[in-house]
Amino acid sequence: MQTSDFDYDLPEELVAQTPIEQRDESRLMVLDRAGRSIIHRNFFHLPELLQSGDVLVFNRSRVIPARIYGRREGTGGRVELLLLKRISADTWEAMVKPAKRLKTGARIILGSGTNLAEIIREEDEGLRVVRFWDEKKLLCGGEVPLPPYIHHKLEDNERYQTVYSSDPGSVAAPTSGLHFTPELINRLQTTGIQTVFVTLHIGLDTFRPIKNDDPCQHVIHTEYGRIEADAGRIIQQARSEGRRVISVGTSTARLLEQAGSVQAYEGWTDLFILPGHRFKVIDGLITNFHLPRSSLLMLVSAFAGHEFIMSSYREAIQERYRFYSFGDAMLIL
Repeated sequence: MQTSDFDYDLPEELVAQTPIEQRDESRLMVLDRAGRSIIHRNFFHLPELLQSGDVLVFNRSRVIPARIYGRREGTGGRVELLLLKRISADTWEAMVKPAKRLKTGARIILGSGTNLAEIIREEDEGLRVVRFWDEKKLLCGGEVPLPPYIHHKLEDNERYQTVYSSDPGSVAAPTSGLHFTPELINRLQTTGIQTVFVTLHIGLDTFRPIKNDDPCQHVIHTEYGRIEADAGRIIQQARSEGRRVISVGTSTARLLEQAGSVQAYEGWTDLFILPGHRFKVIDGLITNFHLPRSSLLMLVSAFAGHEFIMSSYREAIQERYRFYSFGDAMLIL
């Protein structure tokens, strides 16, 4: 297995730059793992594609305004910080620009000058550990960060949030959840499908390509996750009764597979799912189309089979599906 096995060519015009007007009118490619068959639907058909007793597990993490601008103390040079992970009170791991000029001890003036930040540790690939004078003021002037492949300004930041997001902490949206509306969730529930919510705060690896030729050498970015006891009991009861557990998104899948049979879980998630992984919890997956050479494409390939996924991506390109964060979706059963 090589990273190049997960590469593909995507016409630039298929990278969705804006969200579709009605969330659940996006297209839905439905994959049957057993029969290796594909059908094409719309996302609002989801209740017809699932069955009573299924459990849908959602990631309720909310995107924070994690892109912050400032100026370097002394020189006044422009500085950009992308917060990735809260380490402790007032202390965050962040991607900084220009990284070469921001060494340990460098101080950054934020906003109107009422808040300061100091680089306290240097890490690889432009990452720094940053301590802020006042964390409460930190996110007030920040921007919601869009992925680097989206070049259009978003008119309504709520379109990069799921309608059920409630737990701030992600730097990227759990994009498979962007297709759900309150009305669709209600339709699912009225047909006997259970909905439960967990939290995984999404970090850097969501849009970071793997650079190693051997993906096994890639060190995945850790993300904080939490499964509360009530949610864990519902999931484990479904498993014991032979009912399907369907993950809404790869972030949710990583958390569920990390926790395994544990009914409640809280901690850092560092599970890197590659082909060969034996799935312990999930029976189905709702996901968007992922970047080439990404850990998320490898996770989906592990679940549905590498050749099946790559052929389905080729079909999606032929059928002019929209790709990535604001794009269309895939249901794997």
